[in-house]
Amino acid sequence: MAKVVCVLYDDPVDGYPKSYARDDCPQPERYPDGQTLPTPKAIDFKPGALLGSVSGELGLRKYLEANGHQLVVTSSKDGADSVLDRELPDAEIVISQPFWPAYMTAERIAKAKKLKMIVTAGIGSDHTDLQAAMERNITVAEVTYCNSNSVAEHVVMSILILVRNFIPSHQWVLKGGWNIADCVSRSYDLEAMSVGTVAAGRIGLRVLRLLKPFDVKLHYMDRHRLPEAVEQELSLTYHASLESLAKVCDVVTLNCPLHPETEHMINAETLKFFKRGTYLVNTARGKLCDRDAIAAALESGHLAGYAGDVWFPQPPANDHPWRTMPHHGMTPHISGTSLSAQTRYAAGVREILECYFEGRPIRNEYLVVQGGQLAGVGAHSYSKGNATGGSEEAAKFKTTVA
Repeated sequence: MAKVVCVLYDDPVDGYPKSYARDDCPQPERYPDGQTLPTPKAIDFKPGALLGSVSGELGLRKYLEANGHQLVVTSSKDGADSVLDRELPDAEIVISQPFWPAYMTAERIAKAKKLKMIVTAGIGSDHTDLQAAMERNITVAEVTYCNSNSVAEHVVMSILILVRNFIPSHQWVLKGGWNIADCVSRSYDLEAMSVGTVAAGRIGLRVLRLLKPFDVKLHYMDRHRLPEAVEQELSLTYHASLESLAKVCDVVTLNCPLHPETEHMINAETLKFFKRGTYLVNTARGKLCDRDAIAAALESGHLAGYAGDVWFPQPPANDHPWRTMPHHGMTPHISGTSLSAQTRYAAGVREILECYFEGRPIRNEYLVVQGGQLAGVGAHSYSKGNATGGSEEAAKFKTTVA
């Protein structure tokens, strides 16, 4: 029998849904590069259900318990007295989502003597100390591509919200006003602007494709240059450095993984490369940016706006400056956990578990660490090392909603 600890975010404040806004949940047939959607032998949930919160359990309980395994589901993940820490010593598998990450630090991995696998229900496994996982020969897997397009849609939405000054305009309506001049005094057209992505992998390339019809000038940087045919198709300008890209772009979107080489890549010094009035969107990882440098750039007006839904740590403390800095469009980390995306990543977790328990190979595109080395998507996207430092700050978060 294996003990599986699953860390999920809390249920809605009004309770787990009894009904939903829609009766169906359309899904793509394949991902744009031809990769198939998750292919578990079965699922025990209805597509479109809320699976990412505690009561949703990623639809795993029936499957695991029918096969003699124990499932512990909790939202308590931070601090020495958390349920996660209490259950770790005899856990064989830990599952969590990037939106409410179980920070698997070296200290926690050392405590989990029976741990064999860490699974990300979604994409992005930086909340695990990959170096410690390699040294302990622990498999790290994620459901690659399951919510990449979901995040890309959120990026485009965030860009438009900032450039068109949508949030303050909506707030005037809520306040009963009709203050058109106030609304448009910071509103521009996206058309003809230069937009650049830092990284053009699955999310970044999707963002570029979605933005092409807006008649913008498209730029990108990536350590893996795109094929010439794709550059020509989208009229892309390639940049070998952040400085080169930032100097010419009106909008910059971050779509790269977090690892030691990208941690705090946007800081007080690199922000000097950016044009005054640049909009910065970050749906990748909060720790790509220096927290205080972003707030200062918005206060000074060097950045015209900052939006995204990723913070560090997650959840952030109530006094995190990104909650109150001017001209921001921040949300909780929701871009990749739409009900549509949850259907895919819950099925992907089920597929990974089936492979693990049946002794079958896990898809190469789902692997981050295996056999003591970066593997699969991990070898392509990550570097060795640890990006979890400072995650203990998440224990300072205090809910303000009863």
